[in-house]
Amino acid sequence: MAREVDPRAIVSETAELGQDVRIGPYAIVEDGTRLGDGCRIHAAAIIRRGTRLGCRNVVYSHAVLGGEPQDFKYDATQESFVRIGDDNVFREGVTINRGTGPGSATTIGNSNFFMTCSHVGHNSVVGSNCIMTNGSALAGHVELGDRAILSANVVIHQFCWVGEMVMSRGNAASAMHVPPYCMLGGVTELNGLNKVGLRRAPHLTDKDRAEIHEAYRLLYRSGLPATKALAEMDARTDWGAAAGRFRDFVRRVITAEAPHNRGLCKDVTKHQR
Repeated sequence: MAREVDPRAIVSETAELGQDVRIGPYAIVEDGTRLGDGCRIHAAAIIRRGTRLGCRNVVYSHAVLGGEPQDFKYDATQESFVRIGDDNVFREGVTINRGTGPGSATTIGNSNFFMTCSHVGHNSVVGSNCIMTNGSALAGHVELGDRAILSANVVIHQFCWVGEMVMSRGNAASAMHVPPYCMLGGVTELNGLNKVGLRRAPHLTDKDRAEIHEAYRLLYRSGLPATKALAEMDARTDWGAAAGRFRDFVRRVITAEAPHNRGLCKDVTKHQR
């Protein structure tokens, strides 16, 4: 299908445009960018150099994808990237910074929804099917797992990992790693499992849910130190992949080296019944 580029847009001659791409008035698409088939770039959106978009991404007005990192170490003479998958939505004012360091990248998966004024810092990795609500922000070198939901104004400290299907309360924050399937509330605090999300997830079986609950119990309710809780998890050789990913996340945190050795969030509900 034919491309539609508004004559008032500024599109570099070196930009690679797929089929059925539409670019609105006053949008800017810089050198060295790539827009996959079916992308929609709304009025006054900006796609900076080094940004690669897959297919069917929608970028709303005043969003800036691939802007320079907010990092004093950044060297503007070095080439770095933002790599984005398919079917993502970037609402008004969203900012995605490209990587710091030669050849490095900030990476976005598929089917994510970035609401107004959300932000992804340099060298971060966002999985697929995530929601970042208005004003939520990832610092540099953060990982956000598949199907995670960050509510309004939630912030994640640099070098932290947020596991899959994490749900957060508005204005929460974390400077430590957040295990999969958990509820983040307050500052670096867990409020148990994301029970509603687990119950609604069509890809999880009742067996998966029971095993996830057992993994959480071992880590946070058994009174065992994390290393011994992990050993107990390893003894559950019949666990499926879902609980296995919780276990693998814990192992990764326990064995992490600086600057990723930030530890696990604490469960503030463990004495509540």
